[in-house]
Amino acid sequence: MSQPTIVVVGNGMVGYKFCEKLVSRSNQFNIIVFGEEPRIAYDRVHLSEYFNGKSADDLSLSSSSWYADNGISLHLDDPIQEINRIDKTVHSLKGATINYDYLVLATGSSPFVPNIEGIEKNGVFVYRTIEDLDLIRDYAVNAKVGAVMGGGLLGLEAAKALIDLGIKETHVIEFAPRLMPRQIDSAGSAMLQSKLKQFGLSIHLNKSTSEITGSDKIEALKFNDDTLLPVDMLVISAGIRPRDELAKLAGLQTSSRGGIVVNEKMQTSDEHIFAIGECALYNSMIYGLVAPGYEMADIVVTHLTGGDKSFYGYDMSTKLKLIGVDVASFGDAFITEPDCRTIVFEDTHKGIYKRINISNNGKYLLGGILVGEAEAYNILLQTVNNKILLPPNPEDLILGSRGGEASEGAGVMNLPDDALICSCEAVSKLAICSAVNEGASGIDDIKKCTKAGTGCGGCVPLVKDLIAGTMKANGQYVKNVICEHFDYSRQELFDMVKINKLKNYDLVLDHFGKGDGCEVCKPAVASILSSLWNDVIVKQDTIQDSNDRYLANIQKGGTYSVVPRIPGGEITPDKLIVIGQVAKKYGLYTKITGGQRIDMFGAHVNDLPAIWEELINAGFESGHAYGKSLRTVKSCVGSTWCRYGLHDSVSFAIEIEERYKGVRSPHKLKGGVSGCVRECAEAQAKDFGIIATEKGWNLYVCGNGGSKPQHAQLLATDIDSATCIKYLDRFLMFYIKTADPLTRTATWLNKMDGGIAYLKNVIINNSLDINEQLEEEMQHLVNTYHCEWKEVVENNELRKRFVHFVNAPEEKNPAIKFEPMREQVKAKW
Repeated sequence: MSQPTIVVVGNGMVGYKFCEKLVSRSNQFNIIVFGEEPRIAYDRVHLSEYFNGKSADDLSLSSSSWYADNGISLHLDDPIQEINRIDKTVHSLKGATINYDYLVLATGSSPFVPNIEGIEKNGVFVYRTIEDLDLIRDYAVNAKVGAVMGGGLLGLEAAKALIDLGIKETHVIEFAPRLMPRQIDSAGSAMLQSKLKQFGLSIHLNKSTSEITGSDKIEALKFNDDTLLPVDMLVISAGIRPRDELAKLAGLQTSSRGGIVVNEKMQTSDEHIFAIGECALYNSMIYGLVAPGYEMADIVVTHLTGGDKSFYGYDMSTKLKLIGVDVASFGDAFITEPDCRTIVFEDTHKGIYKRINISNNGKYLLGGILVGEAEAYNILLQTVNNKILLPPNPEDLILGSRGGEASEGAGVMNLPDDALICSCEAVSKLAICSAVNEGASGIDDIKKCTKAGTGCGGCVPLVKDLIAGTMKANGQYVKNVICEHFDYSRQELFDMVKINKLKNYDLVLDHFGKGDGCEVCKPAVASILSSLWNDVIVKQDTIQDSNDRYLANIQKGGTYSVVPRIPGGEITPDKLIVIGQVAKKYGLYTKITGGQRIDMFGAHVNDLPAIWEELINAGFESGHAYGKSLRTVKSCVGSTWCRYGLHDSVSFAIEIEERYKGVRSPHKLKGGVSGCVRECAEAQAKDFGIIATEKGWNLYVCGNGGSKPQHAQLLATDIDSATCIKYLDRFLMFYIKTADPLTRTATWLNKMDGGIAYLKNVIINNSLDINEQLEEEMQHLVNTYHCEWKEVVENNELRKRFVHFVNAPEEKNPAIKFEPMREQVKAKW
C-alpha cells in the first residue's frame, strides 16, 4: 500500500514547523513542499537582524540538505497556481502537477499596501522578505530621510532597520492616535513614543497619507491635512492580509475580510484540506504571531497521525524589544474599571510604564502592560495563565518586594507542572524539569531535547531559572559556567589561570577546557589574561573582536575611531592643536564625548599606527575606548575655579584615572569626581563616583547609565584621599576577580547576596581577610601599565597587522566613502 501524500503549500516558518513535527512523529507520509520564495524557510521573527550582520544562512531554520535527509521533496521558487479539489491535484507555476491525499495551506500573509496615488514610485518598499530587505538596503545608500507607514510592531521594526542602515532622520507615520494600538494603552504608548524620540525617531500620529509625490521616484508624502513631509524613501508596514487567493479560486470558504475559514481541527470547508498560520481564520480571528501558527501545525500533525487535539484560540501575549525599548502586554491588557482594579506605575524620568489589572476581589492577575522595563513579563504571564493567587500587596509584582524578601509562593518553581513555558514549541514546566532530572544541565541541552527557547527566545530567562531551580531542588551544585568549552565560572577560571601561571588562550584551553572555543569564552579568557598579567592584548591574536584586535572602535562603513586619553578632561592648548592637526591630516571627524575626551572618527585601519605615533609623540596615550577597561574619570572644575567647589576635583580625577588606566575588567568602567554635592561630574551615575564633602570625600560604587540607568550606592563617607584610593583598589580588584563576563558593576552588585552591606563588609571591614591581597594585585597592575598604542607603534610585527589587504598593505578599503556634514565628513554607506 502506497504512502499517503501530503502537499504543503508554503515554506515559511509555520509550513516548515509542520514538516518538522510530522517527520518527528511518523514516516508513513510522502511529503511534498512548494515554496514561493527562492530560499529555504527562514526566521521572519528576527528578520531585522539581517541589517545587524546576520546572513540569510544565519536566519535559515535548517540546512539545505534537511529536506532531502527527511524524505521531503522541496520545490522552491515555484508557487502553486491552482487546486483541483475533484481530482485532488495541485498545479505549480513551473508546470508540476501533483496528486495529494491531504493538502496543507501555509500560505501566510502579504503586506497590506494601501491604494494611494503614487504608491508605484521608486523608493517605495514593503518589509516582508529577505529580498525586500536587500532592495531596501541597496536603496538606502543614497537616502538621507526615510519614513515608515505604520506604527505597529512591524512598522517599528522597519523603522529600526532604517536607523541601522544609517538613515538618522527616520519618520513613523501612524493613522491611529497612538503607536502599537493593539498591544498597549494610551499611557504606555505615550511612554514608548517618548523613548523612541530619544533614539531620533520622529513620530506622526493621526496622519492619513493621500499621495506620494515625485516624478519617477518618491520625493514627499502628502497628508489629508495638506501638509507635506519630504522623504527619500518609504517602507510600508501598515498591516498584513491573509494569503487566501488560492483558497478562493478552489472554492474554499473564506471571509469577506480575508482568511481561510477553519474549524478546531484546522480543516477548511474541504475535510482533506487544512490551513495553518496567518492565512487561517478561526472563530473570526487571524493570529499574526508565530506561536499560534506552530500550535496549529501541531494540531494538524496530531490529527493526521491518529491523535486528538483541538484549537480553541490562543493567548496573544507578547514581549519584544523595539529599538532598545522593552514592550510587553499579557492577558487581558485593556480591561478597565469597574470590571477590574488597576495598578499603574509610571516613571517619566527613566521612561518606564507598568500597568497590571487585578480582579475586583484582589485574588487574581488578569493582564497588564509593560513599557521600558519588562523583566517580570514571563512570571506575570504565568501568574495570569495559571490563575496563581496574588500576594497581599499586588503592587509588589511591578515594584518589587519592599520588605527585602520575595513574596510567599512567588517564583518559577511554584508554577504548576502544566504551565506553558515556551509557547512557540508548547513546552511545559514539567517537560523542562524532567529533562533536567534526566541529565540536562544547561540551556543548550534543553533546546536540544525539548526545543524550548528555539523560537522567539522570549522564554529563555524563565527556562534558565527552571534549570537552576530544579538542580538546586535535587541538591545539585548549580555551576555558573562560562560556556560549553569551560566547565567553570569566570571566578574559578581566573584563580586557576593565576595559580598555573598560564599566559595564552591555547594553554588555558588545553589545561581546563575542551573543543576549539567560541565567541563567548575567547573574549572572557582574554579579559582574564589581561587582568592578571597586563600583557599587550593584541598579542592574543586568535581571540579578539575587531575593537580589541585593532585597539580602536569599528564604526559604520568600516572605519575606526581614535580616542586618546585626556585624564579628568584637562588638556593643554598645545595638545589641542596636535589633535586638530592630526584630524586635518587624516580627514577625521572630531567630537567632544560625554566623558570629556575628543573622539576622532573615520580612520582607515592602515592609518591607525601612524595616527597613534603622532599622538604619542605629542604626549598622548591610548584612551582604551575600545576595551573592557577604565574609560574615563569625569570631573568638574572643583575648587580650582568654581566658587562652590570644596576640593580640587580635577587633580583627584587625574590621579585616579592615571592610577587605573589600562586595567582590564569584566566590563567597561567609568568614574567621576565632583567637587561638591551639585554633582556636575555626575559621579553617582558611574561605576565609582567620588563627591567632595566638608570633611573629605564620599565614595559611591556600582552605578551606571545606559538603557537601564542605576544610581551608585554609598560605600564610605568623609574619607581622605589616601583611604579613598585604598577602598577603590579593593573594590575594583574584587569586582575584577569575581564578576561574570560582560557584567557591569551595577548588575554585579544587584546579584550579590547581601548587596551593599556585604560589599561594605568585604571592602571596609575585611570580612574575607583578602584586602591586603587585593591591594597588592591592584598595585601590580598599576606598576605594569603600558600604552597599547605605543606597543604597536614600536613593534614592527604588530604594526604589520594593521592593513586592509594583506598582499597590498598600502592600499585602503575602496568601499569606504565619505560625505560632507557641517564642515566635516562622515562615513557614507
